[in-house]
Amino acid sequence: MTMAVVSELACVGALLALGALAVALARFAAASRLIYGLSFLVTSVACVVAVLALAAPASEIVLPLGLPWMGAHFRVDALTAFFLAVVNFGGAAASFYAIGYGAHEEEPARVLPFYPAFIAGMNLVVLAGDAFAFLLSWEFMSLTSWALVMSHHKDAENRRAGYVYLLMASFGTLCLLLAFGLLAGADGGYVFAQMHAHQLSATLAALVLGLALLGAGSKAGLFPLHVWLPMAHPAAPSHVSALMSGVMTKVAVYAFIRIVFDLVGFPDWWWSVVVLVLGGVTAVMGVLYALMQCDLKRLLAYSTVENIGIIFIGLGLALAFRANHMDGAAALALTGALLHVLNHAVFKSLLFFGAGAVLNATGLKDIEKLGGLIHRMRITSTAFLVGAVAISALPPFNGFVSEWLTFQAVLLSPQIPQWGLKLMVPTAGTMLALAAALAGACFVRGFGVSFLGRARSAAAAEAQEVDRFSLAAMTGLALLCLLLGILPAFAIDGLAPVVQGLVHAQMPRQLGVAWWTVVPIASSRSSYNGLLVFLFIAFSASMAVVFIHQLASRIVRRGPAWDCGTPSASTATQYTAGSFAQPIRRVFGSVVFRAREAVTMPAPGDGRPAVLNVSMTDLPWDVIYDPIRDAVNAATGWLNRLQFMTIRRYLTLVFMTLILLLLVLAIW
Repeated sequence: MTMAVVSELACVGALLALGALAVALARFAAASRLIYGLSFLVTSVACVVAVLALAAPASEIVLPLGLPWMGAHFRVDALTAFFLAVVNFGGAAASFYAIGYGAHEEEPARVLPFYPAFIAGMNLVVLAGDAFAFLLSWEFMSLTSWALVMSHHKDAENRRAGYVYLLMASFGTLCLLLAFGLLAGADGGYVFAQMHAHQLSATLAALVLGLALLGAGSKAGLFPLHVWLPMAHPAAPSHVSALMSGVMTKVAVYAFIRIVFDLVGFPDWWWSVVVLVLGGVTAVMGVLYALMQCDLKRLLAYSTVENIGIIFIGLGLALAFRANHMDGAAALALTGALLHVLNHAVFKSLLFFGAGAVLNATGLKDIEKLGGLIHRMRITSTAFLVGAVAISALPPFNGFVSEWLTFQAVLLSPQIPQWGLKLMVPTAGTMLALAAALAGACFVRGFGVSFLGRARSAAAAEAQEVDRFSLAAMTGLALLCLLLGILPAFAIDGLAPVVQGLVHAQMPRQLGVAWWTVVPIASSRSSYNGLLVFLFIAFSASMAVVFIHQLASRIVRRGPAWDCGTPSASTATQYTAGSFAQPIRRVFGSVVFRAREAVTMPAPGDGRPAVLNVSMTDLPWDVIYDPIRDAVNAATGWLNRLQFMTIRRYLTLVFMTLILLLLVLAIW
């Protein structure tokens, strides 16, 4: 098992070396394919090593780096191995896609050096076995990803996104620093093994939970700490967006699991209430905001917020069951959450790759200016459709399985003794169901307006299919969405060592069940067979096609095609993204978005067109961040007076400060 740690660190070193090599080669045309190709090979090796280490015993090595008296600890256990597999799988997929996509990058010198370093940083966070190595790696990951967000720095919106991202990243690091300080205690045991052995009081444990939610939640995208995410993810190149959305947010989930499930100790039942509330609100708010977006990448970024909420609902359920010694139920909930971590990494990477392909082919991200792409980009359209169905949690694709497992855990809530949880868990289940339904509407809107109908712009009408590397990456991920949906037993059993290490229980072994049926609790209670569902759908669709063609009338009748109520050839008569979202906006908009509609209707005889203006606001900005900004500006404006004081006033201020400190010390 020590070999696994050494191998992973060797891959990290190789990625860092690739970043240095990219600095020297970035000006050459072949540098892009070379760096991305080598990154693909390194991350593929790291992913294989991580998968092989899943069932092996934990081990740790110490390097003479970091703090002089402690060194740098790097550890691989089952939890580490799983997240290493997710990180490097996402890195391999993005690197392979970027072999073709990267050729279109306008300024590769601003992307290539930081790309492999970013993947290396994520690996180091997961490998870290002490607080110092973790926080150093966390900051390195944040700074390299910030550099990638700022790669298109000439755009003012991208610069603003980078600034907000840097602020939120610094805030998250501060919270994690304080959390590790409490876990280390007065003895300064910064190694994770020492923290695990250190028993915290109930008050300190609650503080650590809150700091972990703030620190890891700000990076993961928990509401209302998500504000940087829909700004930064669309600003980065599409393969980097896939890494940030599909992978980096999972590193934040890892940080939360490592702290709360491993280092803090046995949880109190009320912890789960906090996590469930945040998870449920995040899931619903994320998908509601996604429904209102016309920027395709921004829509996908908000959708990531929704899926992070789904993951935290599963983690909250696991905490609730664990606190009540219902280890089997806790294993089910945690398995659902971890499986959704993997599933989201797959289908969200696929969707961002599809958005990148559309951007390359048309130069557009505004779905109102797209349309008709299914006729000119058939493979991209099909792959994006698979990702849209998977993220909407529809069988037989992978998104359904993990959400179904979470629902099965919700159904066990009547056995929980606390009345607060008896009410909260079904509420979280309701919010999960609402989020799933709204996600379906969101991606019907996103796919339908972008790929169906007629082209709404000249760029969409002239679009051509993208390069073969991009197509191969999207096709591979689409097939994986299907395989994880029809054969989830392999993934569930693979997660068993991770779940066993965290909650001391695991789901029943699934590979021994006939036809690879998933039986989370007992066959008499519930079961799901993705393979049979897939075969039924395929057989039914095939039979429908055969019967229609064989039994339909042989008489040929020609007539005008159904025009959907839009007989005019003008694309302005098509259903738009705004009109699709209007009913939902009117239901939720006044509260969630503070939406306002203003209609300008010319008088009879006036030839000017009527105009509908819709204004929406981001509630967290108005309620939380704008007041903080105003307070900081006011405080700094007042403190700015200090630099204009006379020497006499400076001496008086120093004297009064000294008296105040001595008084505090005497009272203390």
